[in-house]
Amino acid sequence: MPIALITGITGQTGSYLAETLLRRGWELHGLIRAEDAAVAASLPAGATPHVGDLSEPESLRDIVEAVGPDSVINLAALSSVAQSWKEPLLTARINGLAVAALLDVVLRRSELTGKAISFVQASSAEIFGSPSIAPQNESTPVAPLNPYGAAKAYAHHLTAVYRALGAAASSCILYNHESPRRPETFVTRKITAGVARIEAGLQDRLTLGDLSVRRDWGWAPDYANAIAEVAAGNQPDNYVIATGESHSIAEFVAAAFSAIGVTDWESYVTVDPALIRPADAPDLRGDSSRMRERFGWKPTKTFESIVAAMVEHDRGSVRSPA
Repeated sequence: MPIALITGITGQTGSYLAETLLRRGWELHGLIRAEDAAVAASLPAGATPHVGDLSEPESLRDIVEAVGPDSVINLAALSSVAQSWKEPLLTARINGLAVAALLDVVLRRSELTGKAISFVQASSAEIFGSPSIAPQNESTPVAPLNPYGAAKAYAHHLTAVYRALGAAASSCILYNHESPRRPETFVTRKITAGVARIEAGLQDRLTLGDLSVRRDWGWAPDYANAIAEVAAGNQPDNYVIATGESHSIAEFVAAAFSAIGVTDWESYVTVDPALIRPADAPDLRGDSSRMRERFGWKPTKTFESIVAAMVEHDRGSVRSPA
C-alpha cells in the first residue's frame, strides 16, 4: 500500500485529493497547523493528521521520517493573489521558502533510505504573468506579475533544480479550478453564493472588480485526479493542468445568473475600481497536452456545468443554512 503525505489537506484541492487517494488504496497522512487542529475531525476516514509547521524544517523532517511516505504532495499555500499583495513576506515564506525545506527533506530522506520519494508541487498559472502567447505550456517563460506568482515561481524553479539533482520531483502547473468547496474569498464562489442570495431576496447586488479578466476554469476534483496520477506515475516533470478554454469573469457571472433563469445579469452587478488588482494577467489559458498524452487525463465537466454545480450547491445552502 503506497503512503502519501499531503500538506494543505484541509483546503479545496487537498480535500478532493485525500478522497481520491483513499479510493485508490493509499495510506494517507495530512499535515495541519496547530491552530487548525480542530479541523482534523473533518478529514475523511482513514486520513491521519500530523500537526506541523511549514516554516519549521525540523518539524517537517520529523513528520516525513515518522510517516515514511512514498509521495509528498505540497498543496499548502497562501492561495489568494489579492492577499499576497497585503502580505508579501508571509507569501514568500509559505509559498516559496517552505517548498525549499520540503524538497531538501525529501531528497535527504530518499538518499538515506535508498527509497525514491515522489514530490509533487502545486504550482500555478500565475507564474506566467501576462504571457504573449495562449495557450501556455510547460515551455512558456516564467514571468510573474504579483507576489503570489513570484513565490510560486521560486518554488517551481526549485522543484526543477532538485529534479536535476535526482529527486523524483514534479510541478503541476494548476490553472483555476473551482467547486462548491472554494471559499467565498475567491471571486468565483463570491459570484455563485451571491447569485443564490439574490435569488432568495437576501442580497441586492454583486460588487466585483475587472469583469474582462479571462481565466481557464476547471473542476477541482479533476485536478485532484491529475495530481494523484503524477504522484503515482514515476514520470517526474512539469505538467500543465488546464482545460484549454478561457472565459471572462463577465461570462462566469452570466453563467451563474443563467443557472437561476436570469438573463439581464448586468442590472445586478456593480464594478468597484477598488477591487481591481494592481497587476493582473488579462488571459490565462493552458495547454495540458503533456498531461493528457502521458497519463490519459482529461477534464470531465464543461465551464457551464461547473458554474451550475456551484450555484446549485449555494442555492441549497441558502434554503438550508448550516
